[in-house]
Amino acid sequence: MTVHVAVGVIVDAGHRVLLTRRPEHVHQGGLWEFPGGKVEAGETLATALARELQEELGITPLRVSPLLEISHDYGDKHVLLDVHMVWEFAGEPSALEGQPMAWVAAEALGEYDFPEANDPIVDAVAVLLHGQSARGAVQANE
Repeated sequence: MTVHVAVGVIVDAGHRVLLTRRPEHVHQGGLWEFPGGKVEAGETLATALARELQEELGITPLRVSPLLEISHDYGDKHVLLDVHMVWEFAGEPSALEGQPMAWVAAEALGEYDFPEANDPIVDAVAVLLHGQSARGAVQANE
């Protein structure tokens, strides 16, 4: 069974990205992630993303653009991540579910431990916002 997840890469005016840490008792617990959650039956991606960001952080996405889609098999679970950049939002993000959160510079994303399925997001965001991979590899077009 595939778990469909709407993911938001939330960017502030300084091009920092908001990360939250997964609770220890859940799948991939203790790792950092980009906020989001499961798409419910009959729900659009936009609705799911808005609902999850409101529930987790108390914000409403205002300007969103698609980034990428990731299909990843963990062995015990398969996930489909629909990832969107959230360029503008209403409200001040706060950890409504008690989860640790951090604003992180794009070039520092490689210093955080993420679930394996998030690796392509980390790289894409670092290239988009910083011009190089979070792991330090300079892109060929530079």
